[in-house]
Order: sequence, then structure tokens, then C-alpha cells
Amino acid sequence: MGFPLFFVLAVFGFPLAAFGQHALHSIPSVPQELLERPVTLRTGIGVVHDDAGTKNAEAQRFYDQGLAYLHNYVWIEAARSFHQALRLDSQIALAHVGLSYAYIELNKPAQAREAITTAQALSVKSAQSVDHIKRHVDARALQMAAEDAAGDPSKLAAYRKALDAAIAAFPTDVEFLLLRGIAESPDPADRGQGSVLGSIPYYERVLKRSEPSVPSVALGRWPAQHFLAHAYENAGRIKEAEASAAAYAAQNPGVPHAVHMHGHELRRLGRITEAIARFEAADKLQRDYLAREKIAAELDWHHAHNLDLLAASYQYVGQVKKAETLLKQSFNLPTNLLVQAVNKREWPAFLIARNRLAEALAAAQQLLAHPNLVVQATGHIEAGFAQLAMNRPADAAASSNAALKSLRSAQGAQGLAAIALEALQGEYLLRTAQRDKGRQVMERAAQKWRGLPGPDAWTQSLFRLEALARSARNVGDWVLAARLAQLMLEHDPNYAGTHYALALVAQHDANTATARREFDLALKAWANADRELPELAIAMKR
Repeated sequence: MGFPLFFVLAVFGFPLAAFGQHALHSIPSVPQELLERPVTLRTGIGVVHDDAGTKNAEAQRFYDQGLAYLHNYVWIEAARSFHQALRLDSQIALAHVGLSYAYIELNKPAQAREAITTAQALSVKSAQSVDHIKRHVDARALQMAAEDAAGDPSKLAAYRKALDAAIAAFPTDVEFLLLRGIAESPDPADRGQGSVLGSIPYYERVLKRSEPSVPSVALGRWPAQHFLAHAYENAGRIKEAEASAAAYAAQNPGVPHAVHMHGHELRRLGRITEAIARFEAADKLQRDYLAREKIAAELDWHHAHNLDLLAASYQYVGQVKKAETLLKQSFNLPTNLLVQAVNKREWPAFLIARNRLAEALAAAQQLLAHPNLVVQATGHIEAGFAQLAMNRPADAAASSNAALKSLRSAQGAQGLAAIALEALQGEYLLRTAQRDKGRQVMERAAQKWRGLPGPDAWTQSLFRLEALARSARNVGDWVLAARLAQLMLEHDPNYAGTHYALALVAQHDANTATARREFDLALKAWANADRELPELAIAMKR
């Protein structure tokens, strides 16, 4: 073809670890004025308490509110609350510690460093030399050092050791226990999303320490439920995750992420209608908040995140018109988060699934204008998939090579695009008479997608498996189509598209009874789908 695939195995060496939320065409920056804008005390966001060492009761309440917002991942409101506390008492070292978290998550590393430096200075003053406060400040400084040197395990070990010592000194301190659970993640910049099995005992200690004599521990129960939901989710223990997420949402009815989080688990349990209701409720909360506080949609990471999962849920039940509206909104929202910029690939992937190939190619090529090389690589990869669907293998090979070049030049995070590039290479091989090798590469990519943790990856992997199965059918490789349909069944037996893929394979094999059964299951799951969904017409004909 003129485009030798000399690179097929080279990409496999890229690490496939999950990357933190730390990046489309313009990258927004949250104005400092917004982060310092006065704020009032709020309800419906959960109640927490940690002694900030201030004699000003109102300052303590605003500090606690900032802490609650941190545990809810509402970074802008956390920063506003900590600044409000400091307006009332400028000597609160822990408010600066809180700001160091918020600033990092808002892509303001210089301000984060300034905040922790100020906290360290305040913590050594005689009036602030309380051991509890100093241990918090020192631990956060060690964590930031580990974040700056993520490849150095000794830095993370030092941070964990400091937390262990703090817990030994303050065994009922909720915040130290929560931080130690989060620190079990191999990523020192994790804020609880990456909680692992080793995190669970620390969160359970918070839940068990609910004696009336220790009211601050009882107040910390809902953050433990939040992080437990993530830990159970990452471990594939979805029923337990749902129970924790439900408890978290019940205590935080005004927080979009809390309501949204419950939708994660309902989806995984096959309760898709309930999940959609939760995502819709989170969307309303989010839009109301942005309008009320006059905050641009692109400045709050959670807005796009919820749009993506709500759109995916609509797509899941065959309501593609609703899915299209939200995916387009999300695609057009600028973001300063690399993972969200990469996730914009879901729009061109959706267009390919709907056979709108020219639009898909144009959308993919928009990503090439992004300054981050991993996002550019993602644009090349999605362009390659569109070109293969257009029967333009030479162009797809060029796109694959361009993607690999971008990834090789990127400064980290290549794993965000590596599996997709591997799948593209496999499909190219499949379509260019290298069928055996193509099958191997595509199935390897499929298995890697299935192994990714988290609700976003679980949803995206399902649709990626479906796309690979569709490509196999399009080139007449029914052996591979059958294998990929089986992987879809193992991944999610509740999805209508799973049964549709199985039915098409059975129909090709002249297995009429199986085809009829699987088409019926697909139609049942698509009961609320758009009436003009093409798959419905095919399933009804059988």
C-alpha cells in the first residue's frame, strides 16, 4: 500500500496506567477573582469538621465547608470557602493546606506551592504550633513532593509514613484516616478516585468510629462512603459500591458529583433507567449551580464529565438523538484536563457508529489543533478509524504513523491513547489481507480495554468492543465478529448492542433459533430507543 506498518509492536510499550485529572483548542484558566469571590455557608453539601485551630467560630465553619467541598471534588467552591475563612482569620494554616489541594486541581501549581509555603510558615508560629495542625501541614508538603516526583516511590513512602505517625498520635482523626486510605493509591496525586483494596480498611475505620463521644468522626462518615464507592468500583465489587454511593448521595443531595456517582453503580448493575435519572438530576444541579454563581461551563470539570456519562447512557438505550446533543456539547467545551481532552474522541467514535464518516473525520481532525501531543495522537487515531471505514487504508496508515510520532514525542500520559492505536493497527491489518495478525492485535486491544478500571473506561470499552465487532463484520471476518460479540457479552450482558451483535453472528451461521432469541433480547433492551434507530428495523425483520 506504500505505508508499511513498521511500528505495529512499538506502541505496546507505552504504560497503560490511569492518569489523574491534571490540557480542546483553547485551554481555560480559572480566574483568580472567581476563586476569591465571597461565598456564603451552604446546605446540602455534607457536613465535616476538623479543628483548624481558630477561635473564630465563623472562620471554622467556612474552613469545614471548604473541606466538605474538597471531599466532593468541587474545587472552585472549596477555594472560595478557604479564602472566606482566611478573611475572618488570616492565621489558619490548614486553610492554606486546603487551598494547595484546590489550586493543584484547578491547574494552578504556582499558587499551590505558595499556599503550602504559607501554611508551613504559619504552622511554626507559637500560636499555631499545635501538633495536629503541624502534622497536617507536614504531610501535605510531603505529598506535594511525591506529586512532583511521581516516579520516585521513596517520596510516596515518606508521605505514607508521616500519615501513619499522625494516626498513631491521633487515632480517631477522620482526616488523617481518609488521607491514609487515599494514599494507598500508587498515584500520589490521587484524591480518592483511584482508591484500591488497601484503602478500604482505613475508610472502614472511619465508619466504625462513630461513638457519640467523638462527633467529628461521625461527621466524617460520608466522605468515607464516597471514597469506598470508588474503591469498591475499582475492585469490581459493584453491589458494595452502589450501597456506598447511595449513602454518599443521601448526605450530599446538593452536590452534582454525589448524585452522579450513584449513577455509576446503577449502570453497572444493569439499572440503566435509574442511572439515567441520576445523571439527569446531576446535570440539572450542575447547570443551576453554574447559572446561579455565574461560572462558565468549561471551568468546572464535573459538567463535561457528567455530560459524557449521561450521553453514553442515552446511547446505551438507543436514544441517539439525546446522546448526540450532549456529546456535541461536551466536544465543544474547552478543558484544562488532559483526560477530558482525550475523551473527546467519543464524539467522532459516535459518528462512525452512526455511519456519518465525513463528519467523524472532520471532528477527529479538530483534535489535531490541540497543543497536547497525546490529544493530537488521539485525533490521528480517530481519523484513522474513520478512514478505514471509508475504505481508505493508505490514509489510515498515515494517520497511524502520525499518531505514533506524536506519542513518542509526548511528555508522559501516552497510555491514554495506546490501546486505541493498537486497535487501529489491528483493524488495518485485518482490512489489508493480514487477517490472522489483525485478529490477534484487535483481540489483545479488546482485552486491555476490558481491564481498565473506572466507570468511564467501562462504558467506553463497551462501545469500543462494539466498534471492533462491527469492523469485523464489515470485512466479513465472522470468526472475529463472534469472538468480539462474546467479549461484549462478558463485559455487559445487559446491553442491547451485545445481543444485536450475537444475533448477527448467529444469523450469518444460519442459527435461526439463536438469532431470533438474541434479536428479541436486543429489542427488549431497546424498548425506549429512538423509533428510527436502524438497528431496530434490522432486529424486527430477522
